[in-house]
Amino acid sequence: MPAEPGVLARPDREAVIPITVERRGLRLPLFSLAMIALFVVAALVAPLLSLPDPTAQSLRARYTPPAWLDGGSREHLLGTDRLGRDLLSRIVWGARVSLAAGVVTVLLASAFGAAVGLAAGYYGGRVDATLMRITDATLSFPVILLALILAVTVGPSFTNVVIAIAVILWARYARVIRGQVLTLMRLDFVAQARLAGAGAWRIITRHLLPNTLGTLLVLVTLQIGYVIIVEASLSFLGAGIPPPTPAWGSMIAEGRDVVTRAWWVSLFPGLAILLVVLAFNLLGDWLRDTFDPKLRQL
Repeated sequence: MPAEPGVLARPDREAVIPITVERRGLRLPLFSLAMIALFVVAALVAPLLSLPDPTAQSLRARYTPPAWLDGGSREHLLGTDRLGRDLLSRIVWGARVSLAAGVVTVLLASAFGAAVGLAAGYYGGRVDATLMRITDATLSFPVILLALILAVTVGPSFTNVVIAIAVILWARYARVIRGQVLTLMRLDFVAQARLAGAGAWRIITRHLLPNTLGTLLVLVTLQIGYVIIVEASLSFLGAGIPPPTPAWGSMIAEGRDVVTRAWWVSLFPGLAILLVVLAFNLLGDWLRDTFDPKLRQL
């Protein structure tokens, strides 16, 4: 039916919705959610699973191949390492370390970085300039170097890994949140809140922070995967989680010298890192597309 003169024709919404859903990727990321749920559940219930002790050694069973290969054993489904420790058990317990490091580090860094970004964007002027120069200086400092310094001076530990990464990571949140706050400050609702007599704390907590939570959630999801990679890198270098605590990075390092004859020692921890990081990155991309107002208008 043609539109009346002077009235814009309305598009067929039923034809637009499937295109919009497909372009925005609004379908639930089932792979990401399944992988994250698998590793999180395995990490939480690891003490309840009937798995061998991840630190128990048996030199007679050293370098046992996976169960489906010749010489494998059902007692060690993914094989054993150079000390005869069960790889499946160590991967499951290593998930507790990697996920805990990722979540704790990101929560600390995002809380502090968001506070800095909100303060810099709201107050502006000298406060903004000072905080952003500190942020820029922090961004220029390498995480690996700081972690190595802490490992040499204090010793490698879970706490030092979290501190080393969080001390650098907060600056990324501060920079992004500050840019979004500067955009929000030019909108009418902030001016109206000021005219109504709202103070700085109320404007920041009731108006600015809720409007940055979408961006903050996307950053948190993406950065968990980044932290897991950094933690694994530090453990690989000997500056992360000290043995005998299972850590995916140290497990890969233990198998690098025998990768041609005992490839499973490094392969399966590497696959665990790949799956977890990929799952968090895909989930972060989906959240970004969901919260992006530009894509919402397509």
